[in-house]
Amino acid sequence: MILQDTNILTERELKKLKDHQYSSSCSSLLDPLMQKYWNWFVTLVPLWVAPNLITIVGLAINISTSLVLVWYCPTATERAPWWTTLSCALGLFIYQTLDAIDGKQARRTKTSSPLGELFDHGCDSLSTVFVSVASACAVRLGLYPGWMLFQCLCASTLFYCAHWQTYVSGTLTFGTIDVTEGQIVVMLVMLTSSVESFFNLDIWTSSLYFFSLNQLSTLFGGLCGLYSMFKTDGTIDKIFTGGAGKNGATVAGTSVLSPASPLFLLVVPACVIAYKSDQNIYHSHPIMYVLLFGLIAAKITNRLVVAHMCKGEISHRDAAMVAPLLLIINQYFNTFLPETFLLYISMIWVTVDLIWYCSKVCLEICNYLDVSLFTIPYTPTQPTGNGANSQNGNPAQSGGPVTRGRKKHSRN
Repeated sequence: MILQDTNILTERELKKLKDHQYSSSCSSLLDPLMQKYWNWFVTLVPLWVAPNLITIVGLAINISTSLVLVWYCPTATERAPWWTTLSCALGLFIYQTLDAIDGKQARRTKTSSPLGELFDHGCDSLSTVFVSVASACAVRLGLYPGWMLFQCLCASTLFYCAHWQTYVSGTLTFGTIDVTEGQIVVMLVMLTSSVESFFNLDIWTSSLYFFSLNQLSTLFGGLCGLYSMFKTDGTIDKIFTGGAGKNGATVAGTSVLSPASPLFLLVVPACVIAYKSDQNIYHSHPIMYVLLFGLIAAKITNRLVVAHMCKGEISHRDAAMVAPLLLIINQYFNTFLPETFLLYISMIWVTVDLIWYCSKVCLEICNYLDVSLFTIPYTPTQPTGNGANSQNGNPAQSGGPVTRGRKKHSRN
């Protein structure tokens, strides 16, 4: 429960976490092309900079630029100033770059640990939420509330299912069109919105057959995500046939369907509350609403990542689920409390719970592994001969697959 004094992770889970080895496979189209840039960029980072510090700086920039855009588009129906969408594209590019080099920095500094992998995935879960909301604002998807809810829930669901598959198989799999390609598409969307606003054009709301362009872009993204999930050897196929445990179970020896209930308890209430509301809670506060359920999705995804790395069972009770429960109960009793009031209370509750959970898990792991979260040991050395070249050479030669932020060994 939130703010409890007892440890979240047991001694057994911490021991399993310490022994955890990162495993991934990647067939991305664009990752190999981006590697040259990422391998060069990491050499510009001083060796005293901690990998987790790189990740959190990138996340802070990503969230900040997204919130600026949201400020100018409080209902996702307004035309944002051109510089807000441009800054969002730049912020996402910076986040992508820093997220790609954190593992390389860990190998350069020899500070790899399971904490780095967990921290990386936790930041990615938050970035997914804010990027999906920002992209909805950029194309004014709030004009079609149902499409906006679909986009935001779809983004969180796809991210959750990727780690569900990892919990089952023990290997995080990246397809031909995956996170790197998705991020670049979002950057292009942001740049298009910036051009639209700067020249006072009407791009995203223009009609094409029976749909507007923003609807078609959302539909295309959703279909690509669904294809990656349901294709042969896709996410769903690996969940049901790729179990690494005994008799095809998960890495923790549990049922491959055990992670389904948290996702079900997220998606179904989000849709029911939105369209059963007498006070139009979603339609009146679309950004706040999708952020609320996005943060809940980030929380349950983080718990799934922890369960995978600790080889533990999935807990079906979560303090964050109190928020949708309150909203449903309030609707059941004919909305005896203003839904806007409950929405704000729920947002505060879920935010505090997420921050508390992530902070406590990180501190427990830091104490057990005897490492620091945002600093690393560093002793300046005088480079001689080829020593400097070997220390600051191409990170791709220091081990690990050719993937962004997908380390062969986890990092600190």
